[in-house]
Amino acid sequence: MAEKVYDFVIIGSGLGGLQCAYILADHGHSVCVLEKNQQLGGSLQVFSRDKTVFDTGVHYLPALDKGQALHSYFKYFGLTESVKWRKMEKNFDQISFDDGSKFHHASSWTDFENTLIADFPAEVNAIRKYSKTIQEIVKTFPLDQLELSEFDHTDDSILELSAKQFIEQITDDEKLRAVLAGSNLLYAGSADKCPLYIHALVTNGYIQSAYRCVDGGSQIARELAKSIHEKGGDILRRKQVIAFDLSEDKLSSVTTTDGSTYRGKNFISNIQPKILLNVIGKEHFKPSYFNRLQRVSNTLSCFTVHIVCKPNSFSYLNHNIYHHTTNDVWIKPDYGEDEWPLQFMLSTPATSKSEEYADGISIMTYMRFDEVEQWKDSHNSIVSPSERPSDYEQFKSEKTEQVLKAVEKRFPEIRNYIQSVHASTPLTFRDYIGSDDGNMYGTEKDYRKGLTNFISPKTKISNLWLTGQYLNLHGIFGVTISSVVTCSQFLDKKKLLERIKQV
Repeated sequence: MAEKVYDFVIIGSGLGGLQCAYILADHGHSVCVLEKNQQLGGSLQVFSRDKTVFDTGVHYLPALDKGQALHSYFKYFGLTESVKWRKMEKNFDQISFDDGSKFHHASSWTDFENTLIADFPAEVNAIRKYSKTIQEIVKTFPLDQLELSEFDHTDDSILELSAKQFIEQITDDEKLRAVLAGSNLLYAGSADKCPLYIHALVTNGYIQSAYRCVDGGSQIARELAKSIHEKGGDILRRKQVIAFDLSEDKLSSVTTTDGSTYRGKNFISNIQPKILLNVIGKEHFKPSYFNRLQRVSNTLSCFTVHIVCKPNSFSYLNHNIYHHTTNDVWIKPDYGEDEWPLQFMLSTPATSKSEEYADGISIMTYMRFDEVEQWKDSHNSIVSPSERPSDYEQFKSEKTEQVLKAVEKRFPEIRNYIQSVHASTPLTFRDYIGSDDGNMYGTEKDYRKGLTNFISPKTKISNLWLTGQYLNLHGIFGVTISSVVTCSQFLDKKKLLERIKQV
């Protein structure tokens, strides 16, 4: 029997890879998804400690109210009813500081404005200008509104605005500036680079509505995989692609670590472009293209502390807490060891066991990869388990203690609730997510680079395409847009959007 040739072989089962597989299978194409890990989903993966489930990357989702953009996309993917959701409270994000002050981001732009005006009555004009500008910027990105455009953005000048400079221009109040940018852990916003459109797209989605996935974001991957199977697609685990059969600027097959070969007419990569090009081989690309993707800067990685709570001890928080040591809330890549962590995000995963008490607490803060680079040759995952060196474990313990001391400023009794503590570093994210440095949000965007921040889904190989958070915007929403952009290279974009909206 002749070896099967798929219409599309998709490398990586992150959200973008699964969504592309769903869309293409839904349009009658044969698809095969190859995943190197045991668990599907990339950043949708979860893990369990002491029977408590923790998310690795998806802590909450934006714009999921009926009629809002992500709800429309997710309804098409069959996720609105099959996945368990919990809507977060009106004041979904709390922005707090070491001086004891606390403020809130509220759902709906009207409530967002009124909540901040109550705290900053002298800043009415600034708050309303902020609200109006953010909403106007979002409208220039058509796919975020399920509208059709040749590009996903229509005004290039929007791409060249600085988030920090804009906020500083509308108000002189340092605390208000800090509150408006206080959730920048969502997009790793640095003071000297972060574009206003990144801040706007991310912030706007959550102000529309904020939801948590009950019992972990892996449900999203499982439901997508189930639907792909029902549409005739294949999804294979523990299949790490290590070689590409390439001739005359065209791929014919890929080979995995176990020696298996998978043939395809087209190939879509959901892995980091830099890694992809290195596996294929530098000689197959023009130096300018290869070097450009090798030089792309990535966002920082993170250090995360996961606390398993004593039963019925810590109240479930249906909001997130972004805590900062000072009013300077922007990411500081050159932080000193003695001042780390400068900020953290604290959230309690939603479970079906209880809405009153939290099973666990997740605390995330920034961490550079160079802090763990001395152990970069060690690897540990379910597919390739091994022990890290003892000094690495000591490093984790010391950093965990630093984070807990920082959290004690906000929750003085935090240690009383702890049953057990577990931590992950940039190496953990590297091994499970597949990025070279464990970065959280793909490539770092710089407002001074305009259109060059974007990576095209087209590559210099005629039947190889890209998808995922490295293309234009990270996160659930950004990756969903990227999957539509990638699939629009093969499908009629207008008809695709119409099908999504009709659902």
